[in-house]
Amino acid sequence: MRDERTYKIIGAAIEVHKELGCGFLEAVYQEALEREFVIQGIPFKSQPGVKIAHKGEPLNKIYQPDFMSVCRILCKRQFMIVGICPET
Repeated sequence: MRDERTYKIIGAAIEVHKELGCGFLEAVYQEALEREFVIQGIPFKSQPGVKIAHKGEPLNKIYQPDFMSVCRILCKRQFMIVGICPET
């Protein structure tokens, strides 16, 4: 069984790739994917700061994924889904 939310995110990334192809800097794909998320009605936050804890203690470093979308799906511009966290 596939997750429809993840399927939509991957579809948006494929749409950007079909439109732009290869060869641009990451910032171009970042902006294009943001626009595609808006067009397709996919809720997201662009480059949010995510606090990380180790053994209950917060780290000084903050993780900054390219996107955070529905159900906290973290995305990288290379169009890979890098992690899915359960809803809390």
